Amino acid sequence: MTTALEFRPDQARSLAGEVMARSGQNLNACYQCRRCASGCPVSEETGWVTPDLLIRMIVLGKREAALDNPLIWKCVSCFTCGTRCPNDIMTARIVDTLKKMAKEAHVPPSSPKVAAFHDSFVAAAKRVGRLNELEFMGRYVLKNTLRGLAKLKFGEVIEEHKSQAGLGLAMLRKGRMHFRTQKIKGKQEFRRLIEKGGERAKGLSKSPASQE
Repeated sequence: MTTALEFRPDQARSLAGEVMARSGQNLNACYQCRRCASGCPVSEETGWVTPDLLIRMIVLGKREAALDNPLIWKCVSCFTCGTRCPNDIMTARIVDTLKKMAKEAHVPPSSPKVAAFHDSFVAAAKRVGRLNELEFMGRYVLKNTLRGLAKLKFGEVIEEHKSQAGLGLAMLRKGRMHFRTQKIKGKQEFRRLIEKGGERAKGLSKSPASQE
C-alpha cells in the first residue's frame, strides 16, 4: 500500500534546507534508486514509510508527514541505508534530525515506548558522558509508569515492571548491570559541546530559511 505525496513548493525549500543543515546530508543527491529501502531491517514495522520515501517527503515539503511517521521512531540506526546508498546519504542521521525536530514541535510520538527509551538513553548519557544501565533503565521505567498511570492502565504498568525486573536480573547475572557510574575526563568540555549543539539546532530551526 502506498500513499500519494503532494508537492508543496511553499514548504519544500525551507524544510529540506533545515534538515540538510542540521543532518549534514545532501538530500538533493537522492535519485530514488531504493537500495536503502531494500536493505532496511525495520521496513516491515514501518508500513509504507521507507528511507527513500522519508527523503521524498522532505523534498516535497511534507513537514507533518516527515515529523509524524513510524520510521523516525523505529529506525535502529544500523546505517545499512547509508552503506548501500551510491551517494553516501546517511538516512539514519536524517532520522535523528527529524526526531529532534518532532520533539521541538511537540509532535506526539507514534511509538511512546521507543520515545521514552530514546529520551532516557540521551538524558542518562548526557549527565556524565557515559551510560549507566541502572540509571537508564530507571528513567525508562519511570516514564512508562507515569504514562500508564495517567491513562489508568494499571495492568500495563505491572507487566512493564515485571518485564524490566526480569531484564535487569538477567543483565546483572551476565555482568551487564553496573551500580557505579563511570565518569569521563573533561566533563565540563563535554557539557559545553552538548550545549553548543543545542544552541546550533535552535538557531537553525529559527533561521529565516526555515520560516519561509
